[in-house]
Amino acid sequence: MIANTNTFALGIAYQGTRYHGWQHQGETTPTVQLALQAALSVVADEPMQVTCAGRTDTGVHATKQVVHLHTTRLRSEKAWVMGTNAHLPDDVSVVWARPVPSDFNARHSAVARRYCYVIYTSSIRSALLPGMYTRDPRSLDAAAMHEAGQALLGENDFTSFRASSCQSNTAMRNIHHLKVTRKGALIVIDIEANAFLHHMVRNIAGVLLDIGAGAYPTSWIAELLALSDRTKGSVTAPPHGLYLVDVIYPGEPEIPTGPALPHFMEGLL
Repeated sequence: MIANTNTFALGIAYQGTRYHGWQHQGETTPTVQLALQAALSVVADEPMQVTCAGRTDTGVHATKQVVHLHTTRLRSEKAWVMGTNAHLPDDVSVVWARPVPSDFNARHSAVARRYCYVIYTSSIRSALLPGMYTRDPRSLDAAAMHEAGQALLGENDFTSFRASSCQSNTAMRNIHHLKVTRKGALIVIDIEANAFLHHMVRNIAGVLLDIGAGAYPTSWIAELLALSDRTKGSVTAPPHGLYLVDVIYPGEPEIPTGPALPHFMEGLL
């Protein structure tokens, strides 16, 4: 690393509706990384690159994505937040910035990620939050969904819940908690694991939705887990109900702790 280089961690929130996911895909494809790096480059007055804690797919949102950057420029925490936000579109925001040790890595230093999947149980769409939830008009049993989800806790082979395009060398993952709660017409699947496979949360959500609708018994999810066969499960749930809400870094006091939640999820977790 170049001498006198400063390392910062930033907390990023974004609405993923109009982006082709997080990862940079060239200068003509709208991605969150492209928008963020362009804004940071203005503040730093030099080209900037960031590394994120977890790449999100097209249409997926984040309330607490974490990135890190290295720079030789001297900028305050306020400049990284307010200055960058002045050059970002309204659907991407830097929430906080903190100086961190030079060996901090937003991806590799994390020991867990937490996602929420939001379902709006109504036959009529809401005009107030388009693209911010998955609507399922079926009568869903949140208690049955929660009961079924407990079969996934701990370290398991999640082949039945990974995308066919997943490039991970192993399907072993450790789910720390999985909770399903309801408040009025909203149901939230809250799941934390050491790491996630491609489409893992959305594939789990698809199965839980079918169980909640009574199409399968609560025991079905454990049967799918044991089969290690993605083709036996439900369809992948849509991306727009998914939120990255927390990334956990033990021993890193600079990083704010606890999930960051949108206002309509308050009281659900």
